[in-house]
Amino acid sequence: MAQKGAQLDRETFSCSMCLDLLKDPVTIPCGHSYCMSCIKTHWDEEDKKKTHSCPQCRQTFTPRPVLVKNTTLAVLVEELKKTGLQATPADHGYAGPEDVACDFCTGRKLKALKSCLVCLVSYCEKHLQPHYDVPPFKKHKLVEPSEKLQENICSRHDEVMKMFCPAAERTERQRELEVSRQNIQQRIPDREKDVKLLQQQVEAINRSADKAVEDSEKIFTELIRLIQKRSSDVKQQVRSKQETEVSRVKELQEKLQQEVTELKRKDAELKQLSHTEDHNHFLHNYPSLSRVRESTDSSSINIRPLRYFEDVTAALSEVRDQLQDVLREKRTNISLRVTEVDVSLPQPEPKTRAEFLKYSREITLDPNTANTKLLLTEGNRKGTAMSQHQSYSSHPERFTTCCQVLSRESLTGRCYWEVEWSGKGVKVAVAYKNISRAASWNHCRFGFNDKSWALYCHINSYNFWYNNVQTPVSGPPSSRVGVYLDHRAGFLSFYSISETMTLLNRVQTTFTQPLYAGLQFYYINDAAEFCKVK
Repeated sequence: MAQKGAQLDRETFSCSMCLDLLKDPVTIPCGHSYCMSCIKTHWDEEDKKKTHSCPQCRQTFTPRPVLVKNTTLAVLVEELKKTGLQATPADHGYAGPEDVACDFCTGRKLKALKSCLVCLVSYCEKHLQPHYDVPPFKKHKLVEPSEKLQENICSRHDEVMKMFCPAAERTERQRELEVSRQNIQQRIPDREKDVKLLQQQVEAINRSADKAVEDSEKIFTELIRLIQKRSSDVKQQVRSKQETEVSRVKELQEKLQQEVTELKRKDAELKQLSHTEDHNHFLHNYPSLSRVRESTDSSSINIRPLRYFEDVTAALSEVRDQLQDVLREKRTNISLRVTEVDVSLPQPEPKTRAEFLKYSREITLDPNTANTKLLLTEGNRKGTAMSQHQSYSSHPERFTTCCQVLSRESLTGRCYWEVEWSGKGVKVAVAYKNISRAASWNHCRFGFNDKSWALYCHINSYNFWYNNVQTPVSGPPSSRVGVYLDHRAGFLSFYSISETMTLLNRVQTTFTQPLYAGLQFYYINDAAEFCKVK
């Protein structure tokens, strides 16, 4: 009997929130008592609701009651402590990583015994008791502990889902599902047709490349003593171009084949989902299953005329009569023809600024790509960051996230240009045409993705950026930067230009598309201009 009385005292003078003996006990208007810190923490979390409730009986109070220490309870608790009475035994079954925790426990939480579909809260055995004792709570629906209680909220009515909610939602989503299936079924034959066309293009590229290699070997046999190495170079370049073109087409072909497979799989999943009788399962899975990736743009499937490497053969035939000029590395028809198919012969890299200037390009900025806070002047060669938006027309190629711009001219072969900048800091960059225009910063910003390379010029320092990796660069500060590109060889170099020409950073990679010069600005009134160099 004494043991039972001691247990009763423990329950009587324990806080139902922390399950420990009351500390600085307070009694709230409904008559229940808690540790002052426990009820204060509970009400702090409810402040945004502007109403405060009792954790046991759920009675609400407006405004928030003032908490005053219950001195009588405090004295009793202290007396009980002197007699050796301790808190309720500690073996309550604390929640582990795989358990559903009680939402009402503070500190270390106990395992939940039940979840309430009305309260949308999980309770341990102690905190669940009001649902058995308090009449209004007895009507609540208790289920096994669950962490997915929010799935029972109707998105339309913002309350616990009733039977008519899933039925109505199911009807509407079923109609959308059928429309999605029709669209998928229409796209499948189109994609399959495109795959066949791409296969034909692969075969045509291979035939043309093989013929070009065969013809080039025959021509170079006649000149074997003088141009044997050049013959090997051309063969290698044609094969490289062949591999690049075949790889490009096969990659697109594989992408389209994957799209066909994905569309078929998505159609099967939607079909299976359309037959399910579980409304909640249908509504929970439909949003993710109904999303279909955007179709590959058919305009990217460029079926070119069946003429690929024949110009190389013709150019080499002409070179036989101009052998001396070729050996002196003059620009001949072969160089021009090879450039047309993006194949160039290796040449020594420039050593002096005068040699670089032989490859100088006049570059202008494309107004259709300029961010609206960029002012273009000097015949679109200069960009200045402004605080006010400029009156540019809407265009799909315009950068909307970052204050940057691309050149109008595409850059292949060997190119050199210089940029004069002023202000706190400007990025001098090159990028592929398909760099994102309106996505997140990391997808658009020069140097923060794998589609662009950028030198960030500060007042007293430089940093090189590629694929969101920053590399500090040392070199003399200068307001003029030179950029040299050898597209075929995969070289990109940045130079500090003053009385001397100092290499800042060089990249060696494989460029898979034509490049475009770019500028990016961070501060108002910063400016940069593509120089006219001779």
